Amino acid sequence: MSDSTTAPVSPVVLEAWFDLQCPDCLRALDDVRALRGKYGDRLDVQLRHFPLPKNKHAYAAAQAAEEAAAQGEGWPYAEALLTRTRELGERGEPVLLEVAAELGLDAEEFDTALIDGRHLLTVDADEAEGKAIKVTGTPTYVIGGERLDGGRSQEGLRERIEAIADRLLGA
Repeated sequence: MSDSTTAPVSPVVLEAWFDLQCPDCLRALDDVRALRGKYGDRLDVQLRHFPLPKNKHAYAAAQAAEEAAAQGEGWPYAEALLTRTRELGERGEPVLLEVAAELGLDAEEFDTALIDGRHLLTVDADEAEGKAIKVTGTPTYVIGGERLDGGRSQEGLRERIEAIADRLLGA
């Protein structure tokens, strides 16, 4: 997703490969928020899409997040949607439109975007790049050229990211 948490130019980029229907990615939000709080605009957290086949609505959710980014609310949308992963699994795509409306976004445009597939190429490109760098589960992070797999265990992950960020920032 082109929407990031900071200005476009940042000294350190953290790519967060998420599936927006993944309960582990929901748990990872606390780490993402803590990292943003600690580093502010020195760390650019970029959401990358890696919808897992086992999550029926993850691909549509990724497209919806891209539409939210186009409307200027990519991360807020992704975070709001992640808090409703169970509901998304149970009710499907109507949840995508409800979250958009709750955030004051143009829900009709979301519906149109999901129908016309305008964000398919972006999601497909993220997924292909993820496979190329051997992302197998979510969340997975890439920082300073290092891939950290949070899909297996998130224990100690934030500390490992902080150590790499501190090294890259010369802290």
